[in-house]
Amino acid sequence: MALNAKLHIETAFRNRRTVLQNSFCTPPFKIADVTEDKKQKNLQLMIMSSSPGVLDGDEYSLQIDIEPDCSLELKTQAYQRLYQMKNGAKQFLSVNMKENSSLVYIPHPLVPHENSIFLSRNRVFMSENCSLSWGEVMSCGRKWNGEVFKFLSYHNITEIFCKEKLVVKENILIKPAEMDVRSIGQLEGYTHQASLICINNKMNIEEKSTTIAGFLQQEENIEFGISALPVNGLIVRLLGYKSEQLFDLIKTISFLLPEKKLNESFYVA
Repeated sequence: MALNAKLHIETAFRNRRTVLQNSFCTPPFKIADVTEDKKQKNLQLMIMSSSPGVLDGDEYSLQIDIEPDCSLELKTQAYQRLYQMKNGAKQFLSVNMKENSSLVYIPHPLVPHENSIFLSRNRVFMSENCSLSWGEVMSCGRKWNGEVFKFLSYHNITEIFCKEKLVVKENILIKPAEMDVRSIGQLEGYTHQASLICINNKMNIEEKSTTIAGFLQQEENIEFGISALPVNGLIVRLLGYKSEQLFDLIKTISFLLPEKKLNESFYVA
């Protein structure tokens, strides 16, 4: 049976801490506070699901509202599996970030099974002095089951607005039956891809790009590119053969603030 599921998270800033002000979710979603140090500024929430994956006809609507001065790290529970479909499934995620707020959202890799069809649309609205780390990892499918690029369609659109102006739009459409995903200009023989978008007004783009490039050059079996955004930020793209490797890499890179060094914690108490 197809699910029309909803989730809403709203944060607030109290006593120098980010707290969960309001939350609402319908099955299969659950929200768990996984913040280890309750004295730290940031709030860590995990979106959990009782469903084994996304099924045909499912439609998910997620709304995240981050109030001024809040710091939220949003996690997921496990890999997101897209099962066989006839009509397809959809997910819509909207994020509103108020002044001086920050968000880290790097969900687990997505695994499209054979004949899956998925449309995902993300919209992030940032106010002044906001910080964003937004990541994504996609695999070719169940590689060890012989399902390499056997899905029908994957379409992901991410739009980021700064002060109501569209500054970043990422539009990824993969239809393996209609295109050669291994060709030049596509995945060029690789089976997995990842991207990380970082926006922060205090970040030195040139310095951080050099640091990240030096870090990634030590990694084997990947290709990467780093580009500056029209705002003070950058996007890192990765190609590889393993979901876990790419997932770990973009998580490590995301733990980077202007005054911090690579591999140090993203947040301070």
